[in-house]
Amino acid sequence: MQASEVPRVVAAAMSTAGSLGLAVDDAVVLHDSNKLTLRLLPCDVVARVAPVADQVAQFEVELAQRLAESGCPVAALDPRTEPRVHERDGFVVTFWTYYAPVTGREVSPAEYAHGLERLHAGMRELDVPTPHFTDRVEQAQRLVANRDLTPALADPDRELLDDTLRNLRRVIGERGGAEQLLHGEPHPGNVLATKNGLLFIDFETCCRGPVEFDLAHAPDDVSKHYPGVRQDLLRECRILMLAMITAWRWDRGDQLPNGRLLGAQWLGQIRAALDRDGLDAHG
Repeated sequence: MQASEVPRVVAAAMSTAGSLGLAVDDAVVLHDSNKLTLRLLPCDVVARVAPVADQVAQFEVELAQRLAESGCPVAALDPRTEPRVHERDGFVVTFWTYYAPVTGREVSPAEYAHGLERLHAGMRELDVPTPHFTDRVEQAQRLVANRDLTPALADPDRELLDDTLRNLRRVIGERGGAEQLLHGEPHPGNVLATKNGLLFIDFETCCRGPVEFDLAHAPDDVSKHYPGVRQDLLRECRILMLAMITAWRWDRGDQLPNGRLLGAQWLGQIRAALDRDGLDAHG
């Protein structure tokens, strides 16, 4: 979120919560990316706010409701408000339960894998229209191909990303196998360690694909505890995922703190992974 927009975003969240009867005197920023996540006090509710033109909030609300109803480990919507999307001052606002972090507690790879396996099991029961994971790859490809959108990306790095995205998208697609509804980005930043156990958040990136695509976003050791993983496919998905998030870091509009530094580091990791796994980015 642009820094200049933050005061308007906070005001939209606080005024919307107040209109719903929630007591709001203060707002604490929990996460800032393409949307702003706030903890509103003293009502202790999480507000997620995004621009109207750039959001899938209604889809996320409906999906989270259905997953929670089926017993999946997901963060719940706030029970004191109607489970819907609120619009104010050019922003959409949704309200979620606040879960206090459990201090000193580390999520084990086995717990992470079990939680993701439960989430996937619930997702297999849902029939909802979502993009395919290759649609997200294509978005990254368009970024890399457009010099106006990624002006700081050097030509050798642009070629590496273009080749990696194109060829691994093809190779993974040719492997076939089972596909299902996925979280899309179940990395540690989208996992809460709570007294209620592990809970997943942020479902705006849901897509269809092999479970290995989701596992590629989790810490490496998690896959060791997830049953039936195709290791060759997982290696390819990890490199593909790394190429995707690297492309996003070079987007001139990227707002992730230290994003460009991370992008440079990840380029080196992509080269090392291709060499280690004997893969040819050029196909």
